This record gives sequence, structure tokens and C-alpha cells, in this order.
Amino acid sequence: MSHVSVFKDESKLDINYLPVRILHRDLENRLLMEFFSFLTHCPDRMSQRVLVVGEVGTGKTVFCQVFGRSISVEMGKRGIKFRYIHVNCREYRGNLLQILHQVIVGFQPNFPSRGYSIGEILKSLLQLFESEQVFVVLALDEFDSLIEKEGSDAVYELTRIQEMCQGKPHRVSFIFIQRRLSALKVLDDSAQSTLQSNVIRLERYGKESLVDILGERVRLAFEVGVVAEDVVELVAELAASKLGNARFGIELLWRSGKYADAQGVKCVEPECVRQAVSAILPTFKRNEVNGLELHEKFLLLAVARFFKESKEAFASLVEIEDVYGVVCEEYGQAPYSHTQVWKYLQQFAQKGIVNAEVVSGVSRGRSTRVSLPLVSAVVLERELFELLEMEFGS
Repeated sequence: MSHVSVFKDESKLDINYLPVRILHRDLENRLLMEFFSFLTHCPDRMSQRVLVVGEVGTGKTVFCQVFGRSISVEMGKRGIKFRYIHVNCREYRGNLLQILHQVIVGFQPNFPSRGYSIGEILKSLLQLFESEQVFVVLALDEFDSLIEKEGSDAVYELTRIQEMCQGKPHRVSFIFIQRRLSALKVLDDSAQSTLQSNVIRLERYGKESLVDILGERVRLAFEVGVVAEDVVELVAELAASKLGNARFGIELLWRSGKYADAQGVKCVEPECVRQAVSAILPTFKRNEVNGLELHEKFLLLAVARFFKESKEAFASLVEIEDVYGVVCEEYGQAPYSHTQVWKYLQQFAQKGIVNAEVVSGVSRGRSTRVSLPLVSAVVLERELFELLEMEFGS
């Protein structure tokens, strides 16, 4: 039986989707535009080399592609023939000849794939740009794979390409994209110096930035009201725990929506997120739970029960303690003190089973907020129930 999907346009969560704007990268974007500002008024008089550095999930690729789209529009308005070309070096195993051939076939599809040295194919590339009267920004993504494969000589030839056509207009500039500056250490001093002249660092996103980024994608990809703010915050918390990986957060949103659709629910519930992240990061280990003390099992069962029954992504320590008291009563045990319960939660947090953070409230000062991010509440409840039933001989 068919049902209405939670998605409005899931393509907005695709890895290849280019957003209209890049949130929390304003300074970096202005700097990149400034490095290439010459293109709009004297593109033939100089060329540029910029290195964009950032860890996985910091948005290096989309950052550069959005820039490429913006500068292409601006050049078009000014009547200047221009191409932004983005090539992932790892797709070609870091082989510079194959990478350059890929650039050329974008202009001449029948260009031979063999029989050229690096110097010859660079010369052919420049002649092609000159004959087309086009200015080019060539972005080489995952550039560290080319460095690893080709070494200093190839990098030096590539970055000195303009010297091959003295007296002619400058036609090509570069953006080199890689994870870390340390990848350059294998190069000789000259090549390192050439690459490190203009560096833009994309720092890891914090949780607050991820909430904004994911919230923007939710507005674009999902129907109104199907993803609550606390669900966005839960996904952002998970992405922040993965070193600020926005890509991970966006993929997790998509998977969570798929779980919601598969189960026929009208909203993306916290349990959908837990099921999705369990599929991506299988972290639940029965032996970890099996080795817990009796009241640790009681407390973790209380956590699982609360989140199984609740549509909320977060719980207060007071709410968890209330359910813990009920669990203790079911098994004929007196509950432990508030202090001991808090200590148990901290131990669970250290093991990565729950998150427990101290937050500031408006009227009641600081309190502990609990979430169950990495395992399905249904699965965790079932495992604990089975263990306790065996332990009590029922």
C-alpha cells in the first residue's frame, strides 16, 4: 500500500548537489574570489595557483564547485569566454597524463589517449586554450593522490605551465584541493614553495554550524514539518562526533528519511536516525552490554525504553531516572542514588553507548541531557530484556 513520502526533493541530499550558497564559509569564499578577481578585468595578464585544504566532510569539493559556478556566471556577464574544469585526481589514480587527457577531451573528444609525454600534452593543452580563446580555472581534487603518484617533477611542470608560452596571454589558473598540507612534504622545496603561496584552510564544522547546514538541507529536501528541530540537532551531534563531517550528516539525513518511508511513518523520528546510523556505523556489541553490572543494565534498559516510547531526541536525567525507578520495581530491586545513576551515565558516554552532556537551562540552572545516538532503542531494549530474563531465571 502506497503512502506519502517524507521527502519533497531527495536530490537535495545527493553528494553531487550544489547548494545556492555555502553556509559558514563566507570569509573563505571572499578570499577565493579575491585571489581570482583579476579574471573579471585582466584575465590575460596573469594566472593564479590556490591550494584549498580541509579534512573529509569540510566541503572542499562543493566549496570550489560553487565558486566555479559563480565565477563562470560573472565571466559570462562580461562576455569573456571561460571554463571552470573540476577533475578528481584519484579517479585517474593520480596519473597526470590521464588527468590532462581528460581535460583535453572536454574540448576535443577524439584526442589520442597515448603517445604523449607530460610536456607534450601540456603544450597541446595550452595550444587548445589559445585556439579556443578561452580562459580556464582547472581544479584538481584529491591532489595528494597525484603528488603520491607523480612526485616533484610532474608537479613542477604543471605549476610552471604558463612559462611554456612566453609573450602570449595567460590562459590557465589552478585550484589544488587536498586534505592536509603535510602531503606536500614529499615534494622538493621548489614545488612546495610554489604550492603554498596561497592557501585556504577549511576548518572542521562545529555542532552549531552543522545544525544550520543540515537545517538548510532539511528545508530543501523534506516536506514541511516532517523533521523536527531536535532531530536535526541529533544528526548534527552525530556529524560533529565524526570530526565535523557535514557529508556524513547529510547522508544520515537521507538514510533516516528512507527508514521513515520504509516504515510508513509521517515524520523522521529519532528512532529512524538511530536505525540509520546503526546501518552506517554498526557499533552495538552484545558483549559490552553483557558485561554490565545489574543496575547498569537496569539504567540502560530505562534509556532504551524512554527513547522507544518517546518521539523526542533528547531526555533529561530526571526523565531517565523516573523510568529507571519503574524498571527497578519490576525486578524487585531498590534504585540507586541520583549520584550513582549519573556516574553510570558518564560511563556509558565514555563507551559511546549514550551521549550525556551538561546544558544550561533558563530557570533551573545546569542539567544533564541524554541521547541515544548510535543504536536503535528497539534493538537495545530487546537485548537487555533478554539478558535480564536469563539473569533472573524467568
